[in-house]
Amino acid sequence: MDSVTIKDIARALNLSTSTVSRALRGSYEINLETKRLVLEYAERMHYRPNPIALSLKENRSRAIGVIVPQIANNFFSQAINGIEAIAYNRGYHVIIFQSHESYEREVVTVQQSFARKVDGLLISLASETSDLSHLREIQQKGLPFVMFDRTSEEIDTPKVVADNFAGAFAATEHLIQQGRRRIAHMTIPSWLSITQERLAGYRAALEKYDIPFDENLVRYSGFEQYEISPLVDDLLAQSPDAFFTASDRLALGCLAALRKRNVSIPEEVSLIGFTNLTVADLLSPSMSTVVQPAQEIGQVAVERLLEMIERKQKASWTGTVKIPTRLIVRESTQPVLIKGI
Repeated sequence: MDSVTIKDIARALNLSTSTVSRALRGSYEINLETKRLVLEYAERMHYRPNPIALSLKENRSRAIGVIVPQIANNFFSQAINGIEAIAYNRGYHVIIFQSHESYEREVVTVQQSFARKVDGLLISLASETSDLSHLREIQQKGLPFVMFDRTSEEIDTPKVVADNFAGAFAATEHLIQQGRRRIAHMTIPSWLSITQERLAGYRAALEKYDIPFDENLVRYSGFEQYEISPLVDDLLAQSPDAFFTASDRLALGCLAALRKRNVSIPEEVSLIGFTNLTVADLLSPSMSTVVQPAQEIGQVAVERLLEMIERKQKASWTGTVKIPTRLIVRESTQPVLIKGI
């Protein structure tokens, strides 16, 4: 079966090929009804752009780079699914790189992306990254890029994130409403945007309920179990009645450490994560979580990047899009009777 072309779509809808081409690119010059007709017909006929032909015609690679800390992290795998779905339908290849939480590897992958002449870049910062000179360099060279999830206010470029503050506030408030008052917070390196935003949401919920913030109940950790376990011991020495972790890997590490120490959940301590774990409901006990809309974050991020690449806006928009999170309550935060509450 021959592939459907722009000429075939134009002939079927009685439109010019230039109109169909602009509609498929989402051009502002084409009215919404025409775009709808073209896109629906294209989808029905399984039309897919030819990236090689487009790259030759437009003198672009029709490729975008995506740099994430770790593909095995369920959040990033879901985000990549969202990115690829949009990019594929717009005729772009996606080249995926992993930094493995390493600043040095992130710098190298940014350089590799530029060397491969990608049209733009999507990046979520590694946990080790605090120096952003490698991103400033490619920005000065004119490569469009969008930051997502882990971002920095030091760079003036579009950013797409979950509403980390609201998610952390909801998680902490939920624990307080279950009678918990000494809520430990395990989080990742302090210079990352998501760390700061989630810590701020945690503190705001404590303040709302007149619970003093206690620095002794906060720990910053890497992602390996050997890093997490000693910090769980430190926190248990502070007599917490709940743990709120700022990432899925920390949540699993905390759960494993608490089990090893025979700490009963939720009878002795509650546990809630900030996660996209697909198995959270299969754990024992099933784990309460704040779910990040990973796929939507990926979709919005790549749409912003394609707007920059295709120059749809005379001046690039450089604000931050915040996508709402969702609290899911499970067994790990079931209410228990606590004296004095």
